[in-house]
Amino acid sequence: MPNDIAPQTQTEIEAAVFRRLLEHLDSRKDAQNIDLMNLAGFCRNCLAKWYVAAAKDQGQGDKMDYDLAREVVYGMPYSEWKDKHQVPATPEQMAKFAETHPPKA
Repeated sequence: MPNDIAPQTQTEIEAAVFRRLLEHLDSRKDAQNIDLMNLAGFCRNCLAKWYVAAAKDQGQGDKMDYDLAREVVYGMPYSEWKDKHQVPATPEQMAKFAETHPPKA
């Protein structure tokens, strides 16, 4: 991190970048989670899990759970997003996922 940026300003920049990432993902509902996992190794659900972990790290775990974090990331309840925007994964997507995410022993 640049050492000439004040820590609070750095935090504000990082928060703005995170909000921009969420806006971008919201504008790209065609980018399915399986596509994100296959290409980048993370998806919207991963972001929600990281959000919960960060809240816990900040002593705010009692105010944030996975469902609420997914609502932050998806911009709506996950069940609603899934009904409106998620399509079934193709056999090719599932094969790629199995290739890039082998079961843990």
